Amino acid sequence: MLLSNLKELKNDMVNKDWTICSFIFEYKEIEYIVLVKRFVGTEKRENQYALVKLHFMKTNDLRDDMQVEANSSRLIIETQTLREYFGIEYTDNLGNILQQLTKRLGDVIPKNVPECISDIERTAMVRSLSRSDSEDPNKIYCNKVKRNPNGGQRSVFNADKTKLLRTSLFEYFRNEPNISFCYYADPAMENDDKTILRNFSK
Repeated sequence: MLLSNLKELKNDMVNKDWTICSFIFEYKEIEYIVLVKRFVGTEKRENQYALVKLHFMKTNDLRDDMQVEANSSRLIIETQTLREYFGIEYTDNLGNILQQLTKRLGDVIPKNVPECISDIERTAMVRSLSRSDSEDPNKIYCNKVKRNPNGGQRSVFNADKTKLLRTSLFEYFRNEPNISFCYYADPAMENDDKTILRNFSK
């Protein structure tokens, strides 16, 4: 199967409690960030055979993107959409070319959640997580934590965003799922861990 690593990667994401991860893919001299997203929370599966959702973004313009469901054998998408996004000319042997594209993608899909990511990958993931959480993607400055009323639990997206942006703060509250992390778009609102913990303890 051309995308066989996706199954192992998804299992590793589940085991490590990640809803999202990323890797780099290059095709026709264009570099893409590929976000791998599990179907959790607001991220809904459309095709019953889909394993994950892949979100392609051109590194030089994150807004130039395409989202596609995928499983271990293929990208679940119309041929024309795939061809147009990757700039593939229509030819008689189009099927072979798309298979080569899928194989090239399969060759770079990691089997485990990558531990080292670039700043642009982190930015792309945080933007995606904010949108999944119905948040402004510019809200990246943590100001405080709050205890959710009525035993409410923080969202998986709020957790992953904090793992990426404020690892040490997340670790402090890892085992308290009723604590959520509050983010703002204004960098002047950001507090360090010590201030956030002191204010929370009051």
